[in-house]
Amino acid sequence: MSDRDDGPEKQSSDFDPARPLPGVAAIGLYMFLLCLLWLVAITRHKLPMGALAMCAAFAIAGQGLLRQKRWGWAMTLAAILLASVQAMWQVAEFHDLLMLGSAAFNMILFLYLIRPEVRARMK
Repeated sequence: MSDRDDGPEKQSSDFDPARPLPGVAAIGLYMFLLCLLWLVAITRHKLPMGALAMCAAFAIAGQGLLRQKRWGWAMTLAAILLASVQAMWQVAEFHDLLMLGSAAFNMILFLYLIRPEVRARMK
């Protein structure tokens, strides 16, 4: 019998720098969700065809963020900031107050991503 303790308590407390932080992983998946939502809006003619470039940027940023790449982190920051600006534009232009919540949520994600411990994990 080995005297190593590989119980569940030991495994859950190990720090693994190869895995993204849970918040970063959730934001990466959120980027894919934004891509899907914008694609649906484009097919329903709510957004112009030029928004396909943003859809691609959302997907690429999410992939880079999940892989903990510095470029993915930077692209995600830019994409979240642009999504927040777009939501604020919808509030100002169409008086869509529900988009105010979306803009606030995006800004919370932006503030999470610029935390020092998140930036330190990016390669």
